[in-house]
Amino acid sequence: MAQGQPTKVKKKKKSVLKRAAQSNQRAEVNRNNRTRVRTMMKRLRIAITAGDATAAANLLQPTVSAIDQAISKGVLHENTANRYKSRLTLAYNQVKAKAAK
Repeated sequence: MAQGQPTKVKKKKKSVLKRAAQSNQRAEVNRNNRTRVRTMMKRLRIAITAGDATAAANLLQPTVSAIDQAISKGVLHENTANRYKSRLTLAYNQVKAKAAK
C-alpha cells in the first residue's frame, strides 16, 4: 500500500471493546499487585543488607503474606514465589544470627 493511503477500519464490535476493557482492568490490578510485592521485597532486602534485624523482623511477615497473595491472584507463579520467600527467609536468618552474637 502506498504511503499516506487510508486503510480500511473494521467496525468495532461491542464484545471486542468489552474484552479489551476487561483486559486493561486486569492488567492494572496485576501491575498494582506486582509493584506492591516488589516494593515490600526491596524494603526487606534493604533492611537485611543494613544488618537491621528488628526492621527485617517487622517486614518479613507482611512481605511473605504479600507474596502469598500474589500467588493466589495469579500474579506470581507458585515456584517463583516460594523461591523468593526461601531466599528472603534465609537472608533474614543470617542477619538474626549475626545480631544474636
